This record gives sequence, C-alpha cells and structure tokens, in this order.
Amino acid sequence: MTKQAKFIGAHVSTRKGYSGAAKMALSIQASAFQYFPMNPRRLSTKQVNVHDAQVCAQLCQEHGLLSIGHAPYPLNPAADEVERDLMVSILKSGLAITDACGSVGLVVHFGKYIGKDPLQGYKNIIQCLNSATQGYEGSAVILLENQAGEGSQLGLTMEEMVQVRKLCEHPDKVGFCLDTCHAFASGLWQGHNWRDLESKALQLDYLPHLKAVHLNDSLHPYGSKRDRHANIGSGFIGLDHFREFLGSPYLNHMPIVLETASGTDGTHLQEIALVKSLIQGP
Repeated sequence: MTKQAKFIGAHVSTRKGYSGAAKMALSIQASAFQYFPMNPRRLSTKQVNVHDAQVCAQLCQEHGLLSIGHAPYPLNPAADEVERDLMVSILKSGLAITDACGSVGLVVHFGKYIGKDPLQGYKNIIQCLNSATQGYEGSAVILLENQAGEGSQLGLTMEEMVQVRKLCEHPDKVGFCLDTCHAFASGLWQGHNWRDLESKALQLDYLPHLKAVHLNDSLHPYGSKRDRHANIGSGFIGLDHFREFLGSPYLNHMPIVLETASGTDGTHLQEIALVKSLIQGP
C-alpha cells in the first residue's frame, strides 16, 4: 500500500458492483471512496456477491485505496426493542459486505430516539451494537457518525460517542466517523477552532478511534442544526478552516470522503483535486 499520508476521495455508485465502485474511484484520482453496501433507502439485507467483493478488495490492495461502506439511511440503532432484530440484521449484513470488500468499516448514523427518556436511546444503541458484533470476527468495524442535531439531540458530542463505545461489550469493533458539516451544524466545531477540538478529542480518547472522515462544507451557518452539505469552499466553513483541519496529522492514513454534489463532469474529480491542493499548500 502506498505510504501517502492523506487518502482523499468521494462517495461513488455501486451500479457496476463493488469492484466497479473501486474502478470509479481510481478513474477520478481518488485514494479513498465510500459506497452503499445495500439499498440506501430500504431496511433489507443483501447477500454478499463474494467474487465481486473479492475483486474490490484486490483492487484496493493493489492500488492503495481505502474504502468505507455507508449503512442505509433508515437504519436506527436507537430504535426500541420491537425493531431491534431488524436493525441488527441490517448491521450484520453491512458488516459482512464491507469486510468482504476489504473496507475499513461501515458508517452508521448514531441514531434518533423519539421517546421521553434520552437515556433509553443510549441503552438501545449499546444493546443494538452488542448484538450486531456478537460473534463477529471480521476486520471491518462499525463507525458511529456524529449527527447535526436535526430531529434528534443524540450523537452531537464526542463525549456521547466515547461513552457509548466504552460501554459496548466489544469496543474493538466500534470506531468513529467524523462528519465536518454535522460537527459545524451541531455546534461541535466552529471552523476556526480545530486545534482546540483536536486537543479535547485526544483527552476524551476519541481521536485514537477515529477511522474515517466525511468531508463536507455546510450550506447553513454554525450551530444551525441543519444537515445540508455544501461543496468544499462554497459553504459557511470555508477553505481556510478546511486547510487547517486537513493539516492535522491525526487524519493521516484514514479515508476522507466527500459527500457533496458532483462537478460539471458528473464526478468529484475537480473537488478531489481542490482538497489535495489544500493539503499541499500554496
């Protein structure tokens, strides 16, 4: 695998299979990519196409590509017990596919709880993660993603992430994915204070378990609680703050993927080049 420090890429389609997703990433000069292991809009499991997944893993190995899968949007680890078996089956299916593809892990939104007691929401998440990782021996891990605060107040802080992971029966199978738009919208990151946040993340034991980044600008101002992604440099976070963020050595050797609108050519080729230029400096 290449010894480059930063692995930059984007979310790509699996229309031509998992191996097709890896080939698309290579075609847009990405060194990382994200894909949906299964239908992103439905709560349904999917059989692993073993050959396709193996080809994907082999391509990534040969070309120094890092990848992450993204769980379906309706997946809610905080859901009550009546829905838990379904959530667990989706998680297990997603883990099996991402592991077969040689991916770092499966990104999972922290979860939304609509009951009166937020503590029950946290308990539900922990119990769901415990069931999903029980007996699992693969190398891909569940990556809990911070939330923007739109429709739920769970998953907005690093403290929550760290505590949930610590309380899991298999914390080694759980890591984190930091979404920059969500962090900005929730009030976690002001844009200009990455060094302070980085120091706090180290103290809390968050950074050692950060395995992936969703690199998105924010269409709305700081603290808006609005989950609306903007292309890098066209939102309220801005290029200078992304330049500082991307300069962090703690973000080395992990997939950093764009979840933004495609460029005029229908790909993220130009935006990936922009992000690389921010890392390299003037």
